[in-house]
Amino acid sequence: MSDKIAFIGIGNMGLPMAKNLMDAGKKVKVFDVSSLMIDKAKNENLEVAENIDSLINQDLSFVITMLPEGKNSEEVYLGENGIIKKVPKNCLLIDCSTIDIETSIKIGKKAREEKIKMIDAPVSGGVMGAIKATLNIMVGGTKEAFDIALPILKLMGKNIFHAGETGCGNGAKICNNMSLGITMIAASESLMLAKRLNIDVKKVHEIMKSASGNSWPISVYPPVPGLIEGTPSNNNYRPGFSTAMMTKDLKLANQISKSVKAKTPLGEKALTIYNDFCEKGYSNTDFSAISKLIGDEVWNYSIDKNEEEDN
Repeated sequence: MSDKIAFIGIGNMGLPMAKNLMDAGKKVKVFDVSSLMIDKAKNENLEVAENIDSLINQDLSFVITMLPEGKNSEEVYLGENGIIKKVPKNCLLIDCSTIDIETSIKIGKKAREEKIKMIDAPVSGGVMGAIKATLNIMVGGTKEAFDIALPILKLMGKNIFHAGETGCGNGAKICNNMSLGITMIAASESLMLAKRLNIDVKKVHEIMKSASGNSWPISVYPPVPGLIEGTPSNNNYRPGFSTAMMTKDLKLANQISKSVKAKTPLGEKALTIYNDFCEKGYSNTDFSAISKLIGDEVWNYSIDKNEEEDN
């Protein structure tokens, strides 16, 4: 198998993922519909294709996609100009997009019909995780396909999990992000309450990190500035993971919950809160900026609304 990789979708997450593959010595060629991202890719010395047709050839070992929604993945793989009928039979398809399970299964089924191996492999860890190659990657597909993909996935992530059959990667990611969305709101409410009680928020944050109220938003990604350096809250909420993307994932969680008759009242409430924040014009801020909505009158900080949305 050659080291040639086609990478489609080089947004804020996809670009550093592709760069890590290139830096590891893989032959990577990329494509994106955004001219801005293409220019950024060129600045990183990545080889860029003019279109998907020129990207796909019979020497490819892997195609990796990192796209915003299920409709984008379906179009790339199954559309009129879909790549499933164009890639070589020994090419492994890796869809790192976070999409609905139904579409993931549909694409995977078509790949099997064409005798092509495919996995769904959505990622978690934000832009910093993509840059540092410390992403968590949740994989759905056969064990054989997972084993083939693992050396490539390890160049982009730190914790790689085989969640089960096709669609299980996206199912696991949806469950994870529903919890993340809920706990980010909880962290925001707790720190806002401390502020109202005139308790030093830094002290409360330090206590919560060591106590039963700890969570990833508290210990790693706090929603208010001045607590942990390098987080979006200390950078005007420029997105590592945008509010729009969190809202999309919560919608996926809400849809799939209803389809299997699972009760997720906190997930539904979180969706309402994030959707409201999007409607107020904060779609392209980091999702941790939800603290602005929860504690608008007690925090004093600015939010940058002008960042390009993540893939």
